[in-house]
Amino acid sequence: MNYEDIAAKILQNVGGKENINTAWHCATRLRFKLVNEDQAKTEEIENIPGVITVVKSAGQYQVVIGNSVGKVFDALANQAGLDNKESQAATTDAKKDSLVNRFIAFISGTFTPFLGAMAGAGILKGLLALLVALDWLKTTSGTYEIWYAAGDALFNFLPIFLAFTAAKRLKVNQFVAVSLAAALVYPTMVTVATKSQTLHFLGIPVVPTTYTSSVIPILLAVWVLSYLQPVLDKIFPDAIQNIFTPLFSLIIMVPLTLIVVGPLGSGISNMLANAVSGVYNFAPVIAGVIMGAFWQVFVIFGVHWTFVPVMMNNIAKMGYDPLLPILAAAVLSQAGAALGVFLKTKDEKQKTLAGSGVVTGVFGITEPIIYGITLKMKRPFVCAVIAGGLGGAIIGAFKVKASSFTLPSLLALPTYLGKGFIGVIIGISVAFVLAAVLTYFFGFEKKDLPTSANDQNQAQTGEIVTSPVDGTIIPLTSVHDQVFASEAMGKGIAIVPTDGILKSPITGTISAVYPTGHAIGLISDSGVEVLLHIGIDTVKLNGKYFETLVKKEQHVKVKQKLVKFDLDKIKQAGYDPTIMLVITNSKQYQITTTSKTAAKDNWLLQLEPKTK
Repeated sequence: MNYEDIAAKILQNVGGKENINTAWHCATRLRFKLVNEDQAKTEEIENIPGVITVVKSAGQYQVVIGNSVGKVFDALANQAGLDNKESQAATTDAKKDSLVNRFIAFISGTFTPFLGAMAGAGILKGLLALLVALDWLKTTSGTYEIWYAAGDALFNFLPIFLAFTAAKRLKVNQFVAVSLAAALVYPTMVTVATKSQTLHFLGIPVVPTTYTSSVIPILLAVWVLSYLQPVLDKIFPDAIQNIFTPLFSLIIMVPLTLIVVGPLGSGISNMLANAVSGVYNFAPVIAGVIMGAFWQVFVIFGVHWTFVPVMMNNIAKMGYDPLLPILAAAVLSQAGAALGVFLKTKDEKQKTLAGSGVVTGVFGITEPIIYGITLKMKRPFVCAVIAGGLGGAIIGAFKVKASSFTLPSLLALPTYLGKGFIGVIIGISVAFVLAAVLTYFFGFEKKDLPTSANDQNQAQTGEIVTSPVDGTIIPLTSVHDQVFASEAMGKGIAIVPTDGILKSPITGTISAVYPTGHAIGLISDSGVEVLLHIGIDTVKLNGKYFETLVKKEQHVKVKQKLVKFDLDKIKQAGYDPTIMLVITNSKQYQITTTSKTAAKDNWLLQLEPKTK
């Protein structure tokens, strides 16, 4: 895979570096805040090899790549000069977003940079717990102490990591923010809080609070700092600003955080933890059904990020989180649905994507499955939702808890050790197997079983040609164009369209794209030659009212958009908009019309080779 080429094409089609306010990436997606989202060419981006799909959510323009997203982002950042890009415009634009979108963007931008490291550290802690449970390792051994330090350091000093990334998102001095966080977890402060001693700052009592592993207090503190720093910058001249703004930021913010902001954040943390615990304890099965079934829906809309600080706060305040094990059922159900598609489909590309999706899914990465397979096909996604809900209900019934934060997956199993552990084993097994079975038997519509050149079924039934547009079918011989009506170019059908989107009726390669955009030639993977001609004499419009979405030699799938055309304006200009679908090598086939209406999902023509 050529990451430089993928990045260059994405950069070009999002409108160039001038159209990018900010850009970052998570585990599978490039995330953009664009100056003008309308400039982005979504169709062309989705057709770039290596791109799974494009998602517009939470005020972000998201390009789903998969596991290689980091390498694509590095190439894109280098090409666009993102490290040196002025960010003031991004800050101004972000303030125009809704409060919800701004909050989600802030949370995702804060946690994403170290999410992989945090997941790895969580798994390490879980593995250590497993080794101790199996009596293969003693907690008093030096080996355990060293590995435990490696796994627990990130969580113990979590405020420092959050301060760094939150400060970057809020455009404040990152090292001042880190210094503020370090003061909260400074050994003296930790000792004082542990012993419940009360310090006084200028006569004001400081509530003894432990901030190690905490989440909300430092986020609030950096947020307050983001308002203080601009004020200090205005007070001090440029000549001394670099020294005096950090100086007074620390003088003001450290005691303010210890006296006011920190205890407030800690109080909010306790309320959140108690609320989650109360709801879960009241109805753990219902909580399991809801989170197990709809977690991946939350992922689609990007709102899953709002749960991350809640789950991490639960671990910090209660020592465990009850939601993470349930989410494992949701993740494994998507992997199971991908397995069902893999076993059922005859399409080689879909089989390859589904097979790789099973592997990434069991390790916690589901976006390639969702956007590449289950959501596109719809039914497998529903099957996964059902299976995830049942698996989550089982896990909830056993009241399984996670001792450390990590991405829900098979790798996270050691973090679920303890009471009810067998429940998570049963739950994720049910979610995975049930999703695979439901998808295999009920996850496919007829149109989701495409044929290919290598399919034995195609050798028997030939090629299926689907409707390229909504409308009413009329005989090709009745159109007001002698060349097409005489069938001199080949047999076919004609459609009087009711919308302005021309889609590919086959899976194949674009053989011709007319400069005026009124006609497209295609060759299916099995060799069927198709000509799509929009309107009669519309070549005289010289491309007006037509927008071509594909290029010559481009490989396209069934239902992929080929041309956008303004149906009303073509009619107003006095042209007949009838679309001709012609099989130019029709002499090689026995052609049967299979539908009388050109509905979106109908099969129009069935072609069987005259000689086999």
